[in-house]
Amino acid sequence: MNAELCKRANEKVGNPNVLVNIVSRRVRQLNQGGGGMGQPLVDVPASMGLADIALTEILEDKIGWELPVETAAVRQIPKKRKKH
Repeated sequence: MNAELCKRANEKVGNPNVLVNIVSRRVRQLNQGGGGMGQPLVDVPASMGLADIALTEILEDKIGWELPVETAAVRQIPKKRKKH
């Protein structure tokens, strides 16, 4: 994997864990081959690895992602039952 592509893609995504997930999912899609999502979305030389293709697609905005909105964990407090 090209270190420069990794560095630039990490700056774009902002979270290295999310970047790893995006790249690994895209590499799996590229490994499946066939039509549709199994083909590279960018022009690449034949010698380029699948991870580098995925990173290039991220850098060229060919694939996108959404980061989940952070929410605070709130524990529900059960209501007390009235005794009759």
